[in-house]
Amino acid sequence: MLPPDNMGLILGIESSCDETAAAVVRGGREVLSNVVASQMEMHALYGGVVPELASREHLRNIVPVVREALRQAGVRADELAAVAVTSGPGLAGALLVGISFAKAYAFALGKPLIAVNHLEGHIHAVLMQHTTMGAPRFAETWDFNPDAASKPMSQDRDMGHPLLALVVSGGHTHLYLARWDGQAWSYRNVGRTVDDAAGEAYDKAAKLLGLGYPGGPWIDRLSAFGNPRAVPFRFAEINRGTAEKPSFDFSFSGIKTAVLRHVETHGMKFAIERRRAALSVVANAALDTVRALCDAETLDLIASFQAAVVGNLLRQTLAAAAFHGVHSIVVSGGVAANRELRRRFAEEAATRGLHVQFPAPALATDNAAMIAAAAWPRLLARDFAGNDLNATPQLRLGAV
Repeated sequence: MLPPDNMGLILGIESSCDETAAAVVRGGREVLSNVVASQMEMHALYGGVVPELASREHLRNIVPVVREALRQAGVRADELAAVAVTSGPGLAGALLVGISFAKAYAFALGKPLIAVNHLEGHIHAVLMQHTTMGAPRFAETWDFNPDAASKPMSQDRDMGHPLLALVVSGGHTHLYLARWDGQAWSYRNVGRTVDDAAGEAYDKAAKLLGLGYPGGPWIDRLSAFGNPRAVPFRFAEINRGTAEKPSFDFSFSGIKTAVLRHVETHGMKFAIERRRAALSVVANAALDTVRALCDAETLDLIASFQAAVVGNLLRQTLAAAAFHGVHSIVVSGGVAANRELRRRFAEEAATRGLHVQFPAPALATDNAAMIAAAAWPRLLARDFAGNDLNATPQLRLGAV
């Protein structure tokens, strides 16, 4: 057991892609600060994340972001119980910036270093907000009962176990069975994308249509003005498993190609280039401005694309939940901020008697609070990283 005077304060550091983030979280639940330095405007010039530029910006931002996180939390560095950092998956150079800083910082402070899987962090972005679903809270753990950290949590009463977690973002689309055994979370991957992630498909479709980067928020907002049944997109059935152990996989490269073919066969290229040129000279374009540049056919295509992608995510997730007898679903990652996705998941879950939870919008995209939250059970278990911790760009989460 760690001594109570550590107060359960964890500094989380996240630098897996294009967000430099630091946060201080107490006991895996209480967010005292959550600071994010975004590189979105810079990468928008290139229509996507440029790894070399991302690494340079992380180097520039890491020290001031950490300082600001401590300042907002009202915490001194020597009051921290541990330093947690994303070790993968992600961009190698970007990960190394965060890891190198975290290792040096933890060493200088004499504090333990905790390595966190970025995907597990996204799951904990939801778990940390719902007291019936997460790992032990600070008050429950430090009640001076030596057995408190090993007692089962009350989440079984309200949410049930295992949970099914859909992690859906620009780089990842995975389904995990997540179990809390009273000591730690364990994960089993029961579905994943075999090509593009859902968020990547959003960005690529938006780029094809001459919209800004990142494209997901534009498609989500503009889809409200189109007919979601105008273009009949279809997804191929993918099953690389067996009847006894099926896999609930995704594929989004086909719908990206279908959008391109629709554009070509319906003579939409001229309008797209005109829209792209108009938006290139407008900083922070308003929704009304972008909508005025989209004709009815474009809006119908956008709405149909979103309906198809969300529908596929929903079908595969519900199929996995039914097969595994799951009653509780968490949806996390950047695409979890999508309003249509939230609406359809909530409606279908209510119809089927399932519990579904989403992160707060500020915790849907990459952030460090989720990393600090995921590190809390590891702090209790003294599961610390060594000085040889390195970036693992293709790091996996759990068993297959």
